[in-house]
Amino acid sequence: MSKTEAQTRSEVIDSQLAKAGWDVKNPTQVVEEFGIGTQLHEGVAESISGYCGHQFSDYVLLGKGGKPLAVIEAKKTSRDAAIGREQAKQYCYNIQKQIGGELPFCFYTNGHQLFFWDLENAPPRKVIGFPTRDDLERFAYIRRNRKPLTQEFINTSIAGRDYQIRAIRSVLEGIEKKQRDFLLVMATGTGKTRTCIALADSLMRAGHAEKVLFLVDRIALREQALAAFKEHMPNEPRWPNVGEKLIAKDRRIYVATYPTMLNIIRDDTQYLSPHFFDLIVVDESHRSIYNTFGEVLAYFKTITLGLTATPTDIIDHNTFELFHCEDGIPTFAYTYEEAVNNIPPYLCSFQVMKIQTKFQMEGISKRTISLEDQKKLILQGKEVEDINFEGTQLEKQVVNKGTNTLIVREFMEEGIKDSDGVLPGKTIFFCATKDHARRIEEIFDKLYPQYHGELAKVLVSDDPRVYGKGGLLDQFTNNDMPRIAISVDMLDTGIDVREIVNLVFAKPVYSYTKFWQMVGRGTRLLESNKPKPWCLEKDVFLIIDCWDNFEYFKLNPKGKELKPQLPLPVRLVGLRLDKIEVANDTGHAVVAANEVIKLRAQIAALPQNSVVIKEAAGALARLEDKNFWVSLNHDKLEFLRAEIKPLFRTVSQDDFKAMRFECDVLEYSLAILQDEKAQADVLKEGVVEKISELPLSVPFVKLEEVLIREAQTPMYWSKADECRFDELINKLGPLMKFREQNIGQEQTHLDLMDELHKKEWVEFGPQNEAVSVTRYREMVENLITELTEHNPVLIKIKNGEGVSPEEANELAELLNEEHPHITEDLLRQVYKNRKARFIQFMRHILGIEVLKNFPDEVSAAFEQFIRAHTTLNSRQMEFLNLLKNFIIEREKLEKKDLISAPFTVLHPQGIRGVFNSTEIDEILQLTEALAA
Repeated sequence: MSKTEAQTRSEVIDSQLAKAGWDVKNPTQVVEEFGIGTQLHEGVAESISGYCGHQFSDYVLLGKGGKPLAVIEAKKTSRDAAIGREQAKQYCYNIQKQIGGELPFCFYTNGHQLFFWDLENAPPRKVIGFPTRDDLERFAYIRRNRKPLTQEFINTSIAGRDYQIRAIRSVLEGIEKKQRDFLLVMATGTGKTRTCIALADSLMRAGHAEKVLFLVDRIALREQALAAFKEHMPNEPRWPNVGEKLIAKDRRIYVATYPTMLNIIRDDTQYLSPHFFDLIVVDESHRSIYNTFGEVLAYFKTITLGLTATPTDIIDHNTFELFHCEDGIPTFAYTYEEAVNNIPPYLCSFQVMKIQTKFQMEGISKRTISLEDQKKLILQGKEVEDINFEGTQLEKQVVNKGTNTLIVREFMEEGIKDSDGVLPGKTIFFCATKDHARRIEEIFDKLYPQYHGELAKVLVSDDPRVYGKGGLLDQFTNNDMPRIAISVDMLDTGIDVREIVNLVFAKPVYSYTKFWQMVGRGTRLLESNKPKPWCLEKDVFLIIDCWDNFEYFKLNPKGKELKPQLPLPVRLVGLRLDKIEVANDTGHAVVAANEVIKLRAQIAALPQNSVVIKEAAGALARLEDKNFWVSLNHDKLEFLRAEIKPLFRTVSQDDFKAMRFECDVLEYSLAILQDEKAQADVLKEGVVEKISELPLSVPFVKLEEVLIREAQTPMYWSKADECRFDELINKLGPLMKFREQNIGQEQTHLDLMDELHKKEWVEFGPQNEAVSVTRYREMVENLITELTEHNPVLIKIKNGEGVSPEEANELAELLNEEHPHITEDLLRQVYKNRKARFIQFMRHILGIEVLKNFPDEVSAAFEQFIRAHTTLNSRQMEFLNLLKNFIIEREKLEKKDLISAPFTVLHPQGIRGVFNSTEIDEILQLTEALAA
């Protein structure tokens, strides 16, 4: 039932004004029906009615000096608020004419929707609530005193690099053009935080902003940002100070995590006006800002600056949309490549060492376990035949101490050291789980006891010892020890430690965005004026990749595509609406009525302080009419799906384990209603399995033992009806939180000696110097080019002339003595060609002959084979692709390999299950020619 305009004002708008601190009954703050005199039209002698030449504004909000600050035009809830737009504008201009002074700010509303119009400065925009008197006084002061931004001074001592200045200037020019949303894409380490601090400094000095909010997604990043603001804007008061919990309103710089700010805006006891901030900076804009925490941005709706290091071609479409940027075109972008290639460079380049162990590549089975370890397993009473794991199952289904030990040893040997050449420089170890991290820490402590447990420390976000001055993160950043931070997610993004010289990927990563954020932990160069004794120089950092991550992203440039997930509360409401519709259509009115009662209870429990809920006030008001629920036809159900169901993404405090169980039971009951017996049986098995996993050893669970046992019998389900479904949900749903404590994937723990399968380094020369393959090839080619100017044998090769065996040997001996040490075997490794001769490599390097490397040779042979066999099915094609990669990786193949992993993944019998005997013979001929 819609309200009249008078009801809208007294029941809705008055309370909204009161929330913003306005006392509607106090005429020194608010004047209702404010009289405005207007001039009569020319030629009219006197007014025809008492109101002609006179107008009445619904509300006028007064400043502390009694002057009108704002006009509010109200319409009843059933009318479009925009109808009052021109009326409110006219009142503002007429009040200015009548009283003089500044033009009042303009508001128009129907109680559900509120629009704010800064006349002559910006178009109207929808806002969440009314500003406080202090907000309006601040708006008026800014409007009166702000300076043009196009020439505003930028403090280059905060952000003085050319690209930082260009980024700031692009935002300042956009603000001058009345734009309100901006997105800066800047590579990790290029100074995003400093850039936005310099921007805030410019806006404050130019009188465009008084209060700035910097949003982050983790406590550690909040501490880092607060320290940066303290360093570069020391005279601006900041929130929070140490120990502050409640919001203080007398500061200028605010730094908060998304959850903290969300709790503040939903908390009536510490009301924060939606107009409180003049600028909001959203750090790492590709994370945390869509579902629940998107509310924070929706609430404040001020000038917003998004910061991200994610490359523009990878940024999610939603991010561009959020900041009103065309896809792929941010406000400003500065890439890692630009920063590294700048002269002098702004960021540090890196080298990659690929390390893979035997168990990672070949799995853990009787075939790969050493005889010595097999004997140990037998003595421990374990069946060796029962141990059979793929390499990809490490740190998931199986844990092998020997593999982790090997990785730690290789890191300690190969990692970049400090100036003494003994200890590794600052390093982050990226681990798969907290347990994995603890295991790595134990290995460091056991292998290197002389450092008394200080060399490597686990840093995880739920450990309170990590934060604050003297905490583990502070120690890692500012002290000599620990040298190695072992991280699970916490240090993957945003942490700024310039002295990091090693990154160890001890886990696979599937998100391209996250992967480059992790790489970015090492890209920062040192600050010359702040040297630290454990890192006096840094021109390159080392990445030790233990899980072939670089190769994965070469093949999958955008990583694993994640399917959008529907929040569980939204899914539950969707299932309930489906059940109501099916029940209505199949004549089960009682079932439908029962679900409607539950749906209405869910709607009533929505968080009323949520911005999303406030913005949907118009849609929710329709549900207050009792007639709406009398008959839920298809149109009404579609309205509920389209307008109400999405609101449940705001639900965040519920017992989600109980909710997931309720979804399962609801889905089963829906399948029964739809007479989908096969589907119902599958769903029932899942529900029964969850019930069977409830631990009766827990007293709360024990209380429902009778129901738990009954619900696992066929008899119970044969008589199951709506009452029984409700019983399961109400009694067993709240117990589901105990289930996960009782279950969990069993891990097999082993302590087997692992060995190095592959390391992407080349050893050469009498001192066994080591460089990357790429660097070695570059050194060889530079040397050959240099020698060609005067060496007669190389000159003959370059001119296409023949070379005798004696001349070839003479050249080989010469190169063997040069630096870098060059042999035919090393050249075969580097150029991945196992058959070419020494002179062929010389001809290749000098550009006379093109040598196919081994991977190219294998790929070409397989392409030719596939072209000759036009009837291959998809599984056979998949097998051949797997076989091609296997040969390229291992450079050898035995017949027995074709009936073992990884080929048994496609068929338990390997090649025998995919091809017939004739085809197998042809494939063997192909592989023998390549991998002989």
